[in-house]
Amino acid sequence: MSLGLDYITGMRPQDILMPVPAGLCCKPGGFHIDPVRPVERAVITHGHSDHARPGHGAVLATQETLDMMRLRYGDHFARSTQAITYGETIKLGDVTLKFHPAGHVLGSAQIAVTCQDTRIVASGDYKDAADPTCAPFEVVPCDVFITEATFGLPVFRHGPAGDQIRKLLASVALFPERAHLVGAYSLGKAQRVIALLRKAGYDAPIYLHGAMEKITRYYQSRGVALGELRAVKGVRKADLAGTITLAPPSATSDIWTRRFPDPVTAFASGWMRVRARARQGGVELPLVISDHADWDGLTATIEATGAGEIWVTHGQEDALVHWCQTKGLAARPLDLVGYGDEDEGEGVAAGENIET
Repeated sequence: MSLGLDYITGMRPQDILMPVPAGLCCKPGGFHIDPVRPVERAVITHGHSDHARPGHGAVLATQETLDMMRLRYGDHFARSTQAITYGETIKLGDVTLKFHPAGHVLGSAQIAVTCQDTRIVASGDYKDAADPTCAPFEVVPCDVFITEATFGLPVFRHGPAGDQIRKLLASVALFPERAHLVGAYSLGKAQRVIALLRKAGYDAPIYLHGAMEKITRYYQSRGVALGELRAVKGVRKADLAGTITLAPPSATSDIWTRRFPDPVTAFASGWMRVRARARQGGVELPLVISDHADWDGLTATIEATGAGEIWVTHGQEDALVHWCQTKGLAARPLDLVGYGDEDEGEGVAAGENIET
């Protein structure tokens, strides 16, 4: 790595990657990372639709991310695709790329971009917490680390996800006559909640909203053990007493819930740390389970990379930039637009089956 000696090579980090309206652009390599509009060559970190969009010329991503895009957008979401495995190095133009696990969802990757002696790691979305449904986050030493800041405030400390699962199971035991509806994003969060329920010893069938089925079955096809799953459609109301159903968050507040006996509405999200947000959403049982790093995870990861320069994007950028500067690190916000926290949100991705 350059160790700050870019004045010798003449290659500054901003000459390698720079924010443009389409997203992060690598001119020496001729590609964009997670572009928000169609480009000739896209390198995609993971399958959430604020990062993985259709219409590009060529797409490079892990096999799981490419498969997620096919499930959502159809076979012709790009003119060509190339699957990259973790640890594989490829050359694009004047740069080399290497994919490393991001721990966010199945197939999620950090992209290490190396040009001459400078390495920049674009982390995409990531978490450092344990997750039985995807490869664990890997710290990648680098000169510049590009970090998300979805939960980039000290108030966001998620705690062990297992504690939240125990809270859910305690509620199920307390209200055997009621159905429990858990709002969870359909890619990553839903499967993690199911796997955590199984780890906690819950072996009853778990029911799925129609929008959850395709991606959850895909997880199973990739060897993720989720136990017995059933479609909730067509099940008698009385038979759903005492059960757990996973559904998109938007479904837990609409007419769809009338098929359940006196449902307890839960929502699995890092945002449930904010009680007002749970109240506003009519969430009876908030579950603080996130697929993003919390404040402690973000700061620990930044330190572990050994990077001297930190670029912060999509989230609470200012607070994290300030923290970096107090630690003597060069830091700046990228001010990229078009990225949300879709996996923590309330929508259902285009093309997914909305059950009525």
